[in-house]
Amino acid sequence: MKSICLYCGSSNDVEPKYLELAKKLGATLAEQNYRLVYGGGSVGLMGAAATAAHEAGGKVLGIMPRFLLTKERIFDSVEHRIVETMHERKQMMFDESDGFIVLPGGIGTLEEAVEMLSWARLGLHCKPMAFLDEGQFWDPFFELMGHIVTGKFTPTEFLELFAHTKSPMDAIEALEIRFKQV
Repeated sequence: MKSICLYCGSSNDVEPKYLELAKKLGATLAEQNYRLVYGGGSVGLMGAAATAAHEAGGKVLGIMPRFLLTKERIFDSVEHRIVETMHERKQMMFDESDGFIVLPGGIGTLEEAVEMLSWARLGLHCKPMAFLDEGQFWDPFFELMGHIVTGKFTPTEFLELFAHTKSPMDAIEALEIRFKQV
């Protein structure tokens, strides 16, 4: 495993603890010699993680659709690719990554993570995923996933496709363990 895709929020208006977690993750990825693949922006958790990874000497690849260039402001200090659509962005992020970490974020973050889980459930890939929060941000998501399994809409094994982690190293270790199993 060499590259880890990050899904996370692009808002600067979030609680500082989320931005700090993104910084910790970015620095930890760099220290562990993982390339960070992310949405390309210089704002919010995206920008915090990419800046921290870059400043720690890590490799970073940002992928941004042209229409978001003014909204998410590309982080010019790292390698980046401009694509035309969100579909191209998501596909390229998938293609360039060996696993996924999901930090707190909004509907876009959730959509990206759920799409990757859906692809895994359909057998289209076996790349590992970890949700990372140091609080309880993702607890409602995990409650919903349990509800879906309890309702027999998906098998119990589905819950093995992703981990709920509490620190950057826990997230990386969860991905490494799963990556070795496939």
